[in-house]
Amino acid sequence: MTTFGIIGAGNIGSQVARAVIALGHDVVIANSRDPETLSALIDDLGPSARAATAREAGAAGDVVVVTVPFGKYKDVPVEPLAGKIVLDTDNYYWERDGRFGELDRGEATTSGLLQQHLPSSKVVKAFNHITAAAITTDGSPSGTPGRRALVVSSDHPDAVAFAIELYDRIGFDAVDVSPLSESWRVERDRPAYVVRQDRAELEANLAKATRTI
Repeated sequence: MTTFGIIGAGNIGSQVARAVIALGHDVVIANSRDPETLSALIDDLGPSARAATAREAGAAGDVVVVTVPFGKYKDVPVEPLAGKIVLDTDNYYWERDGRFGELDRGEATTSGLLQQHLPSSKVVKAFNHITAAAITTDGSPSGTPGRRALVVSSDHPDAVAFAIELYDRIGFDAVDVSPLSESWRVERDRPAYVVRQDRAELEANLAKATRTI
C-alpha cells in the first residue's frame, strides 16, 4: 500500500484520490485553505482519506500529486517532497495564472519549471490532458481495443515506470515523451490535449505538435 499526498483538492485532485483509493491506497489531501474545509470531500472519499495542510500532505505521501493552479506552483512546499516521485497535473492558463514569458516563448515547460522548484524531487507529468471525471470512468483493462492512452514525461526513469504502472492499474495505456523538455507536446492547445485517444492516436498527435501557438 502506498500513501498518496495530494496537494490540491479540486476536480483533478479529488478524482485522482478516488482512483488510487479504489486501488487500495491511502490518501492525505490538502487545499489552499484549512483542512476543516475538506470535511465533505473526506466523508465522500471514506476512511482511506484524511485532510491536512499542504506541507503535511507532502510529508505524509510516499508519492505526491501536485494539482494546483500553475501560477501557484512556487507555493508547493519543497522540503517535504525531497526524494519523492511527484505527479504533476498542472496546466498553464495565462488568463488565470498570469503571463510566464518563458512558456509563451517556448523556452520552458510547465513540468520543467516545477522540477526546478523541486530540485530534489522526481517530477513526472501525469493526468494533465484528461478531464477530471474521465479519470475514474474512462479506464479499461489492459489489451482492450481502443484503450485510452495518457502521456508520461520525466527526467527520472523510475518516476516514469511508476506512472506507467499506475496508469495501467487505473485503466490507461501510456506514451512516454521524456525528458521533461519534450513535455510541451501535451500542454494546452496542442493536438493531444484533452482528447480521447488510443496509443497510436496519441503518438500521432504528439508528433503533430508545434512548440509555440
